[in-house]
Amino acid sequence: MARDQSAVTRAERNAALVEVMLLASMADGPPSDIGMQALLERVLERPEFDGTKAEELTELVQRSAKTLASAEDLEAILGSLRSRLPTHKHRMLAFGLAAAVALADHRATRAELGLLKTFQAALGIAEDEVAQIIDVLEAGGSLDEALGDPLERLYAEVMVLVSAADGKLAEEEARAMVESFASDPLFHEVSADRAQLFITEAVSTLASHGLSERLRALAQGISTHAQRRRAFRLALKVAQSKGQPSAAEGRMLNLLQATFGLADDEVETLRLESA
Repeated sequence: MARDQSAVTRAERNAALVEVMLLASMADGPPSDIGMQALLERVLERPEFDGTKAEELTELVQRSAKTLASAEDLEAILGSLRSRLPTHKHRMLAFGLAAAVALADHRATRAELGLLKTFQAALGIAEDEVAQIIDVLEAGGSLDEALGDPLERLYAEVMVLVSAADGKLAEEEARAMVESFASDPLFHEVSADRAQLFITEAVSTLASHGLSERLRALAQGISTHAQRRRAFRLALKVAQSKGQPSAAEGRMLNLLQATFGLADDEVETLRLESA
């Protein structure tokens, strides 16, 4: 049942993302070839759409176009987008995708800029976040770079993956992670409220994106060897906090070791240091 709900949530999210891009491509008239090409390229490069077949993508675009055509007005569309993109991370992604399509021909018309402002207001994107996304895209950077997660949030997600390895995250485990943030010099600039937000977002992202997608995102975001050792040490700290790691936690540690490309002797050294 949980897997079915996750699939529905993922499908609704992806449809919302496509609708945002379609709206951006149609801001000043029928979608141009450049706009549609940019839409398809952005879809294909995003991990959120991993596993989507070509025919499924075509059907998704057609279905999204019909959804937009049947909507009463723009406000109804925006309300629907907000409900299907519940986290700020998803809304940032939606805005970034819309901006990427609008800037595909290296210039944004007044209509496209006006629509982006509407998206910004409707999705609650801050001015500095907009500036960061636009600056990176105009410089030819990737959307991943524009939306880059803070390392601290990615480290929090590693900890969540281990804590939730058995399928659930108990309230006391979440509290322990927040306390870990507070006591670890690595997170000295992270407030308790922000740490709680990181953990909440990590749980939500895991539920909506799935494990394989999030492991891929962690591999991309935690990119240096030193960062990966640090992340794995945090994972070990969580797994060993209650004594011997469970079988589920052991499997998750093995997945993280493979994801980060850590050698067995490195892992053993980290394990001894964390004991």
